[in-house]
Amino acid sequence: MTHEFPVHVYYEDTDLAGIVYYANYFKFIERARTEWVRDLGIDQVKLKEEDGVVFAVRRVEADYLSPAKFDDDLIVETTVEAMTGARITLNQVVKRDEERLFVSQVTLVALTATGHPARLPAILRRKLH
Repeated sequence: MTHEFPVHVYYEDTDLAGIVYYANYFKFIERARTEWVRDLGIDQVKLKEEDGVVFAVRRVEADYLSPAKFDDDLIVETTVEAMTGARITLNQVVKRDEERLFVSQVTLVALTATGHPARLPAILRRKLH
């Protein structure tokens, strides 16, 4: 299952050369992950309040393949690569039309509100199996 999230590149996303500043790709993929979880029907605020579980990025591996530019319309594709009891590895690709501009692999972990490791919430495991 691939989740798609649209991103429009604004002037504030670019550098002096008019290309997307490298760190902004991390904002794009973060927004896409948030919407992916929301589209799964999971309320992260409620999850924290009721179950005491939050998600944190453990690792990111990223490759910049080609620049996005001011006024581009992009799509962030998110797919699940792997899942264990306490972590999820996602592949996220930023594309302009069919051209891959940025590819990443993101490992998320479940934590308690105090920062200790936790199991992935059952609702998330059910929705992804």
